[in-house]
Amino acid sequence: MRPARSFLIVSIIFFTASSALAEQKVQDGDIKKNDEYKLVWADEFDKDGPPDPCNWTYERGFVRNQELQWYQPDNARCENGMLIIEGRRERQPNPRYNPESNDWKVNREYAEYTSACITTRRLHSWMYGRFEMRGRIDTRDGLWPAFWAMGVEGPWPSCGEIDIMEYFCGKLLANAAWATEKRWVPKWDDTKKPITEFNDPNWSEKFHVWRMDWDSDSIELYVDDLLLNSVDLKETFNKDGEGKNPFRQPHYIILNLAIGGTVGGDPSNTKFPAKFEVDYVRIYQKQ
Repeated sequence: MRPARSFLIVSIIFFTASSALAEQKVQDGDIKKNDEYKLVWADEFDKDGPPDPCNWTYERGFVRNQELQWYQPDNARCENGMLIIEGRRERQPNPRYNPESNDWKVNREYAEYTSACITTRRLHSWMYGRFEMRGRIDTRDGLWPAFWAMGVEGPWPSCGEIDIMEYFCGKLLANAAWATEKRWVPKWDDTKKPITEFNDPNWSEKFHVWRMDWDSDSIELYVDDLLLNSVDLKETFNKDGEGKNPFRQPHYIILNLAIGGTVGGDPSNTKFPAKFEVDYVRIYQKQ
């Protein structure tokens, strides 16, 4: 019992220090101060090395959407105050390979790309608040970066999915999804904005702030204070027989760089490595 207690004490001390640092950055004008909200959790990625294991776990292998990358921890690191999720063109053997299988996760002998996906699942989750991420995304062909949230209870899509930032094939997306009558078939409330509409040829070279404001009535999704999508939670009840509203439960967050897949585009002519760079993730709640 003593080692567990010591780990808890260290974790509390580290979180308190991280929160204090984030609060100081807010007060120093790093982002706008909003008196309605109080910072309840943050990762500033200020310590070089792997992402903080008190905050993040990893997805591994082939996961979803017939994507081309093999997820592995080696492709995520903190460096110079940034989280870097790196996509690489490199061959990774599939230990589950079976050419007789109909499962795409199994019948591929190799992955030709690697990347990383980190998540706060089973470590941290929140219901309602302001979720912010400042980052720079690579918008070249075949790349599919995302900052998103999933409900802690229920299978997908009954758990509810919120895509605070998703990008592929020239478009920035701001979405929410929940369950229909058909298993595995979601109902989407989505917005797609071509990045050419920002009228900035250097848009992809810059850092931007993505934000979700979420309460019991609505989900609002922004980039750089521009509202992309507003989701009315009176309309988001699952049609799966249970009828729950998945956006009235805690959600955990996910950061990943996917490659290719069902809608991610063709990366074959893209030069690698590719990077999804994250300056911070901050969670605020009204007090």
